Amino acid sequence: MRIATFLLLLVIQLSSAQQITCSPADKKAVEEKMKEIDGLLKDDFGKTLITIGKTFLKTPYVAKTLEIGDTETLVVNLQGLDCTTYVENVLAFGTLLRQGKTNFDDFVGTLETIRYKDGELVGYASRLHYFSEWIANNEKKGLIKDITSEIGGKEIKKDINFMSTHRGLYPFLSEDENFEKIKASEAYLNDQSICILPQDQIVANEHLIKSGDIIALTTSINGLDITHTGFATREKDGRIHLLHASTGPMEVEVSKKPLAEYLKGIKKNTGIMVARPL
Repeated sequence: MRIATFLLLLVIQLSSAQQITCSPADKKAVEEKMKEIDGLLKDDFGKTLITIGKTFLKTPYVAKTLEIGDTETLVVNLQGLDCTTYVENVLAFGTLLRQGKTNFDDFVGTLETIRYKDGELVGYASRLHYFSEWIANNEKKGLIKDITSEIGGKEIKKDINFMSTHRGLYPFLSEDENFEKIKASEAYLNDQSICILPQDQIVANEHLIKSGDIIALTTSINGLDITHTGFATREKDGRIHLLHASTGPMEVEVSKKPLAEYLKGIKKNTGIMVARPL
């Protein structure tokens, strides 16, 4: 296994025979975060997630933090987050807080449950790469509910094949076994419809979105379902904003503009999917 540049990594064997990749600094960061969020649990779980999510403000945005080594491992990294790992980590910490758990191993198990298909790491292709599948699979686990249709969303069909048609962008897809499994995942997705709330209908339905809802940005890019994700947060102006690991300032932030206005500045955005943590 290669050692990631600038990081001394620990490889820790789990009872499930899976491995995690975690630096000593990140293990300590998880333990410190557990202490930091102690006492933040609210009756409204969505508001709990926003409170936890805002403890990550200013954390650097770092892309491809999961693409480490020669084989898929469960990467624990709180030093740099992309949009998906930000959502996953906040949801994991919120789930543990609600369950009254503070153990590092509990965090690792919860993160694996969220990040991987049916909650189990079985190689690269078991990671929920496409975020519409992330939503559907975590709904199946009982962790979230896709509420897009309930707030005015419309079903669409779209061919999802970005990974298989851009194989060179994904080093793990150089292995034929991984490539074929990703194509199988895409075939499954292409048999499903997804529901989106069109960009021009967000303002009219914004009152139905709650703080803590997971917002996934849909796109017209060929072969792709979602380009970005974060949490809805109702701010002092009474509007829904996006709490996310942003590629703008390259850190976790609350969008300065309300969500509906923010999306108008994103090229090829078509709308959103909305999932409510349960």
